[in-house]
Amino acid sequence: MSKPTRSPLPIILVRGFGGLDVAQERKDTYQRFNIGTVYPHKKGDNYIYEGMLLRFVKSKWRYQDAVNVIKYDDISDKGDTLKDYQAFIPYDQIKRSSYPGVLEKFERLKDEGFFCYDCVMLDPSMALYLLESSEDPWQTLWVFRYYDLGNRDFNRYGQSLVRTINIIRELTAKSEADGTLIKPKVNIIAHSMGGLVVRNALQNAYPELGEKAENYINKIVTLGTPHRGIAFQILENWISLRGSKSPEQELERFNQKRQKNPDNPEAFVNFQKYFPLDRLLAVVGTNYHTYKPFASTLNRIFSSAGEFGPNYNRSDGLVKQSSAHIPGAPRTFVHKCHGGEDSLISSRESYEIATRFFFGDVGVRLLFVEGKATLGMDLFGKSEFFIGVSIKPRGVDFELFHQSKEAENCYGPFRKSDPGDTQKNVNPSETNVNFSETNVNFSETMDEIAFPWIEVDERDRKLMWEGHLNTALIVGNSQDDTAEKDMVFRLEFYVSERDLLGLGFSDNVIFSKQYYVRALLNKNPLELELYTNQRKMTGGMPMEYDNGGWNFEIKGTGFRGTFRIELQRIPLEG
Repeated sequence: MSKPTRSPLPIILVRGFGGLDVAQERKDTYQRFNIGTVYPHKKGDNYIYEGMLLRFVKSKWRYQDAVNVIKYDDISDKGDTLKDYQAFIPYDQIKRSSYPGVLEKFERLKDEGFFCYDCVMLDPSMALYLLESSEDPWQTLWVFRYYDLGNRDFNRYGQSLVRTINIIRELTAKSEADGTLIKPKVNIIAHSMGGLVVRNALQNAYPELGEKAENYINKIVTLGTPHRGIAFQILENWISLRGSKSPEQELERFNQKRQKNPDNPEAFVNFQKYFPLDRLLAVVGTNYHTYKPFASTLNRIFSSAGEFGPNYNRSDGLVKQSSAHIPGAPRTFVHKCHGGEDSLISSRESYEIATRFFFGDVGVRLLFVEGKATLGMDLFGKSEFFIGVSIKPRGVDFELFHQSKEAENCYGPFRKSDPGDTQKNVNPSETNVNFSETNVNFSETMDEIAFPWIEVDERDRKLMWEGHLNTALIVGNSQDDTAEKDMVFRLEFYVSERDLLGLGFSDNVIFSKQYYVRALLNKNPLELELYTNQRKMTGGMPMEYDNGGWNFEIKGTGFRGTFRIELQRIPLEG
């Protein structure tokens, strides 16, 4: 198995598609990856988010735009109509170039047929312009413009993405002192259906070539991708398969039953056979309120199994939360809608989460150990309890993980531990809902829980959040710096009660409180402290280290619980 890296690599941006016509998308240079959001109520660096592409260009990694280096042509079949750019290779300019080995590189590119013979081709002049730039060619941004390829055919899209990756790797290859040629892997950020295009490359195109995708792709971030299918039946109009050679076959790709069928090689249940799960991060949107009302209403009507019907609308307005991730792979929730202004593709959260996944040097896990609600439980009705957490780094106005009543994505529901108790003769003062001893066996029936934990370990601890942080800017390059270096992130816990029958108190907030975890980075061994006030970051409660993690307790009116934080240093390679 190839090893992942957190070094900067070429990044390919892949947009989703939808609607009856893609003419406007073809006119869009950056497929809306350059569209950002202005937040008037925020200050400083958090005021204007310029869009993912510009933010990468202006970041400390200094990525450069390489979008116009590759051409995508609407050519249905190979033949005489194929364009051949070999005649336009600027050999006179190449011979005068000061870039080392440029002539040999162009000869290799020509021999590979990257200047012709396909609908994905390299532009010779723009390729030379990129190579003669003073910037590192590995720190480049590319947009996979599969819209331009004509008919919607996922197999063709997957094959074209593989060719695009090969072109990028060959063009940006570096020669070592001993003459060894080092070709970079690529990182990918894919929005919506673009994630399924990427999966076609992983689970179809690469296997057909007898290759493993992990040798070519480093890490993948998907934004609102319907990995597990689509619930409602308006797909034929939504994704516009008219013109496809086999629209029924393409439509069948989104069938939920087919996506979980182990006999289907392209199913999400088989993803781990083709790509390491820990190298895919799914960003799941939760704010359906700001999306198109028509799609949101359909999501409520066509609810998935275990969602309790139209009581919930667990979606980003278009894609169900339960569909937008692959079990076993890291996932995170952000309170954004599927597309448009301040959405998964245009909000800063997606950029911040993706960069930490690509470059972060610390892995973080938050686990639920035990907990008990001591308020609530209606005398009448049907009470259910939920627990969630939102996580935000210090000094910024964005969250890396979000759970709330509005997002409808908190873990649960939890009920009394005795499923036979009708609740009619319960003394409210003696009612305790034990989150650890609920009537649902989480370790054995996770698929039956409406809002399941990410995973449950052998000690029955439930994983609430798994993310990445980057301490490079905090620690700095100096190893002799004795100044105190710390990292702080906020944990906002939320526990609520909901009465599905509406007979008693409904949507009660049982517990809501913020805690701050401070990691003292230049302490050896590492020390963690817990605070309840971010303005007083001295004299915090020391968190006791035990067997690979730090346990801490939260408590207040209505709830008390024990949680655990685990930190892991991520090496540069591996």
